[in-house]
Amino acid sequence: MKILILNWRDINHPLSGGAEISLFEHAKYWKSKGAEVLWFTSCFKRAKLEEEIEGIKIIRRGSYYTVHIHALFYYLLKIRKNVDIIVDNFHFIPFFTPFYAPKKKIIAFINEPAKNNWFNNIYFPISLLGFLIEPLFFIFYREIQFITAASSIAKELKDYGISSNSIHIIHHGASAVRLERDIDKKQPPAIIYLSQLSQDKGIEDALNAFAIFSKYNKELRFWVVGKAKNKSYEREVKNLTHRLNIADKVKFFGFVSEDKKFQLLSKSWVLIHPSAREGWGLNVIEANSVGVPTVGYNVTGLRDSILHMKTGILTENNTPQGLAKSLGLLIEDPKLYDKLSKNALDWSENFSWNKAGEMSWKLIGDVYAKKN
Repeated sequence: MKILILNWRDINHPLSGGAEISLFEHAKYWKSKGAEVLWFTSCFKRAKLEEEIEGIKIIRRGSYYTVHIHALFYYLLKIRKNVDIIVDNFHFIPFFTPFYAPKKKIIAFINEPAKNNWFNNIYFPISLLGFLIEPLFFIFYREIQFITAASSIAKELKDYGISSNSIHIIHHGASAVRLERDIDKKQPPAIIYLSQLSQDKGIEDALNAFAIFSKYNKELRFWVVGKAKNKSYEREVKNLTHRLNIADKVKFFGFVSEDKKFQLLSKSWVLIHPSAREGWGLNVIEANSVGVPTVGYNVTGLRDSILHMKTGILTENNTPQGLAKSLGLLIEDPKLYDKLSKNALDWSENFSWNKAGEMSWKLIGDVYAKKN
């Protein structure tokens, strides 16, 4: 079986995130079952046009703005007769494969509809246009099977006219890395932010919340793990720490390896995640896997991955003040913290990439059988 993945980013793209990680884990599972997997994506600086990563063939053409056109011609001119299944990844703009490929061989893979994130990631007026026409995208996919990770996202898909019978909720897995908690009680508590540095992921709200709470707990430290969308925004975020008078308490790690990421998580007290929207919250489960509870905004995706007052806290209102209040509730109540930490660890054990891969592979088999 040959599977073609269409996604504007691949696992090595500088801006790759949870969506790419999850799809790559699925792709590796499909490969392990004997499938040939091609991943068509956009180019980035110093990237090879073609390479193989863990058995997945990566083909790069065009940019963020032109990759969809390149994908169309690549499919029609190169591999149309040799592809069994197409995985069309929704990330702001889908690849509109129902227009040029048989609908019975397409599976749509979506983390979450963009909605207000159009305004956080795309320049005006394109952002406004995208926000207004996004609901129309789903009209062309009403006969397509969808994979998503969260029940709250499935509800949004239904609101867009996708049948519940066509929506398959497959939770993301969790890393096989399992470390023991490594908190040094002699060191001040560390709050960790683990995500891309961008407005939609909430780095500015996280820093503002830390600034509020650190006035009452002056020993706190704040670790920022992740890369910025560009150098200009990175400088803006670092300047914010100076304006908030917390620069001496904040450490920026940038992009780190998987091993380093889990080392930092294991030494942290709380993950803070004030994202505007999420498809699930992969970093939440990663933190849970080392017993770290999460304080996050009450938004789609996060209200699925964070069990309120069981594995973490969803804020009463999605503001830095609400975050600071939730941080105080968790950090200053040892009994509550211990309960949530234990529950978080137990919760994380429900998720594995192997289980997720089994479910998506079964769906591929069902779609392939109907195609034939």
